[in-house]
Amino acid sequence: MAYYRRFDAPPPDPKVLQELTALQQQMQARIILQKPDFELKLIAGCDSSFIGEDTILSVFVLLTYPALDVVEKVWHHGPVELPYIPGFLAFREAPNLLKAYAKLQQQPDLIMVDGHGISHPRRLGIATHLGLHLNKPTMGVAKKVLVGRYTEPAPTKGALAPLVYKDEVIANVLRTKDKVKPVFVSAGHLMDLASATAIALHCALKHKLPEPTRLADHYAAVFKKDV
Repeated sequence: MAYYRRFDAPPPDPKVLQELTALQQQMQARIILQKPDFELKLIAGCDSSFIGEDTILSVFVLLTYPALDVVEKVWHHGPVELPYIPGFLAFREAPNLLKAYAKLQQQPDLIMVDGHGISHPRRLGIATHLGLHLNKPTMGVAKKVLVGRYTEPAPTKGALAPLVYKDEVIANVLRTKDKVKPVFVSAGHLMDLASATAIALHCALKHKLPEPTRLADHYAAVFKKDV
C-alpha cells in the first residue's frame, strides 16, 4: 500500500502507542489461520493511496474467480485519522477501507489486500486487521518484507521460498513472473498460507502483482483524479 510520510514529523505520542499496542494484543488472540471452507466465486482486491498528508483514498475491486472478470469497483476518500506510525499502519488505513467496502453491492468470499497479513512484527498487518473487523477470509500480497529472513527463490514464475520470523513461517516469497522481484504472500484471517499462495499464483496473469490488487492499485490512481 502506498503511503505518505513526513520525515520531519514529531515522534508519536507514547500514550497513543500504548493504546494501539494493547489493541493489537487483544486482536492477536482472535486470529484464526485455517484452510478456508468457502467455495471461491468472488474475490476482492483492495488498496489505499494517500493524497498529501490529510486525505486517504481506498478502493475495492470485485472479480469473479477463477475467470477474474471485474464485476464491481468502489472507492471512498476521507480525512486521515492517524499519523504515520511504523508498525501501526493498519490503524491508519483500515477505517477508510471499511467505508469503501461498505459500498460493495456483492460480498466477496475472499479479500486480497495490498499489504501484509500475519507477516508483521505483531502478526497484525492490514490484511489480518481487515479480516478481524469484517470476519472475512483475507490474505496479504506485499511488495516489500517487513520482518523475517528468506532465501531468494528461483527466477522462474511459481518459485517460492519461506519467510521465517522467530522460527515460524509467516509468508511465502513468491515469484509471480519470470525474472522479476518476488511478492510476499501471507495469510490474513480465516485463511492458510498454502491456499493464499495458490490463489495469488492463479491471479498472477501477465504482471508481478495478482490481478485483484493490481487492479485496485490501478483504480486508486484513476479515482484520485476525481478527488
